[in-house]
Amino acid sequence: MVIKNVELEIVCGITSTLPENIHPEVAFAGKSNVGKSSMINTLMNRKSLARTSSQPGKTQTINFYNINDSMYLVDLPGYGYTKVAVQVKEKWGKLIERYLGSSQKLKAVFLLIDIRHKPSENDRNMYEWIVYNGYNPIIVATKMDKLKRSQVQKHVKQVKEGLDLVPGTMIIPFSSQTKQGREELWEVMENIIFEKEENKEEKKEN
Repeated sequence: MVIKNVELEIVCGITSTLPENIHPEVAFAGKSNVGKSSMINTLMNRKSLARTSSQPGKTQTINFYNINDSMYLVDLPGYGYTKVAVQVKEKWGKLIERYLGSSQKLKAVFLLIDIRHKPSENDRNMYEWIVYNGYNPIIVATKMDKLKRSQVQKHVKQVKEGLDLVPGTMIIPFSSQTKQGREELWEVMENIIFEKEENKEEKKEN
């Protein structure tokens, strides 16, 4: 996709009313230090659209990025940050659950996993939770540049087995440093969003 314009249009906190958007949405979830903000900046070809930080737990809201006034990329709060109080984690969880359960425009959920490590219990819980809410998440295996090329497939298998993925689940190795996986990720998003929209229009016409 050619990014003509992108802006952080809507920010929703724990007590916010979630928007009823007219454009399709894709959501990204991942633990606090998985590189989600860096991935968003890479996707948008922007250096600081999403704020990156050496301190995990920076994203504490649901952020809606309007892309070309035709779709939304939705950045969900990071999970698994140990220094956040339990009560706050629970409120973030309820916020995410409220979004997953109420959005009429959400077409797909992407779950980011650090390719270097076995999925954590938090990762497994998030995966199962997304599936429970009716979505089959696409896995983005981040920080691929930290591995030797010969190690990538071994670690992809580790992610697959660690999450006990539903057969056929897509895994996209990704690097914000080298931009590897960027085009594949955009291709997947465009196919999901615009194919579904076209199918919907065809049904209306019939």
